[in-house]
Amino acid sequence: MDPNLRFWRAEGQSFFQRFLLWADVLDPLLLFKSSDEIRRTRLLLQNSGKKLSEPVRDDQTKQAFLLSLSSVHPDTDKIIPVLFRPPAFLPICLPLVIVSSFQLRAKETFFCQFMFHTYTTAFTLLNGNGTTKAEEYSVQQKQIWYGLGAISYAACIGALPFVFVNRYTSKSSLMQAVVQKILPAPLLGLMSAFTVAVVRSPEFENGIEVMDRNGKVVGVSQKAGEKAVKETALSRAVLFGTAFFLPAVLTHFVERAKFAKTPRALASMRMLMITSVLAGMLPVSLSMFPQCGEIKRADLELEILSSTEETELFYNRGI
Repeated sequence: MDPNLRFWRAEGQSFFQRFLLWADVLDPLLLFKSSDEIRRTRLLLQNSGKKLSEPVRDDQTKQAFLLSLSSVHPDTDKIIPVLFRPPAFLPICLPLVIVSSFQLRAKETFFCQFMFHTYTTAFTLLNGNGTTKAEEYSVQQKQIWYGLGAISYAACIGALPFVFVNRYTSKSSLMQAVVQKILPAPLLGLMSAFTVAVVRSPEFENGIEVMDRNGKVVGVSQKAGEKAVKETALSRAVLFGTAFFLPAVLTHFVERAKFAKTPRALASMRMLMITSVLAGMLPVSLSMFPQCGEIKRADLELEILSSTEETELFYNRGI
C-alpha cells in the first residue's frame, strides 16, 4: 500500500483526526517545496517500511508525510503539478468564487463559472483515483472530453437564471432576489458535484483497485469506484454550496441591520465572509469521508468475494 494511504489509515480514523490532518496538508507553504525534496521524501518513506500501526510521534516523520500527502498522487506515485495540489486549491478557487458571487450579467457569470469549473474539473482529474484501466481507449482522453462537456454545461446552467431574469422578468424584484441570493448556492453545489461525477465516470464504469489491509491488490471493483465518486461529489457539493449559501444569508442580515453604510463596505464584508466560509469548509468537506476508503467484502462483486477472505477492503477515494 502506498505510504500516503497507509498514513491516512493510521491517522485519519475519525472526522476530527482527518480535519486536523487536512488543516496541515493544505498549508500553502508546502507548494514551495522543490521536486527534488519531494522525491527524497518519498524515497525515505517508501524505504522506511513503517507499518504505521500507531500514530506518528516523530515530528520530522510527520512533516515528511505531510509533504508527500500534499504533493504526490498515491496511485501513480507521480508528483502532482503545483497548481493542482491540495494546498493550491483554496488560493486559486477563492478569487473565482468571489468574482462569481458578484456577477449580475449572464455573459460575465458564464465566463467566471466556466473558469471556475475548468479549474475544479482539472483538479478532480489530476487528484482522482488513478488505477482505472481500459484497453479499448485512453481513459485520460475520455475524461478530458467528458470534462469539457461538463464544464460547458455547468457554466450554462449557472448563467441560465440570469438570462431568464434579464430577458423576461427584469422588473420583478422578487425574481431578482431569488436568482441572486437563493439559486446560486444550490446550482453551484449541484454543478460541482456533476462535474466530479462526469470526469471520474470511468472509475465506476471500469472499476478501481481494492486492497486488503496489507496493501495487496485483490481485484478491480466498479462498486468501490461508484462509492469513491459519490463521496467525492457529495463533499464538493457541500463545500461550494455552503460557500455560496452562508455568505448570502449573512449578507442579508448585515443589510437589514445596516451595519454596512456603503455598497463598497457591504461588498468588502461579503468578500470577507466568503473567504472565511470557504477556508473553514475546505478541510471540513475533505474530512467528511476517509481518504483511504473502506468497503465491506459483502458489497463487492462475486469475483472479488472468491479471491479473498478479508471482511473489509480498501481503496483510494481521491479528492
